[in-house]
Amino acid sequence: MALDLVARLIQKMPVQSGSSSRGEWSKQEFIVETLDMYPRKICMNVWGADKIAELKNFAEGETLRFSLNIESREYNGRWYTDVRAWRIDRNTETQVPPVAAAPAAPAPTEAPAASAPILSGSDLNDQEDDLPF
Repeated sequence: MALDLVARLIQKMPVQSGSSSRGEWSKQEFIVETLDMYPRKICMNVWGADKIAELKNFAEGETLRFSLNIESREYNGRWYTDVRAWRIDRNTETQVPPVAAAPAAPAPTEAPAASAPILSGSDLNDQEDDLPF
């Protein structure tokens, strides 16, 4: 699953590295904040020296576009979710201005209230009922 997200880079965490049966590895986690009405913070990561070097080109506080994959895996009965960015770009799209409110409808002119006749109970019984039932 590949997704795109525009968010603000909040914090870069220290680079982590180690070795496994497949060789040396390194990764760096970072925190982004969405630009929604109710912003959410997301911990994401990049793997490999080339992606870590690419992340160094961006400053905290900068609004960026992230292409990412989300994957969960189980280990010892617990599930862990990984949000991995595989491409990071400066957000070059011009922001769409908010939709302007529709012009206000002209204020309704109030017509003088027609005085309705006051009916008594006997008048109501004299009126013909036009209901079909």
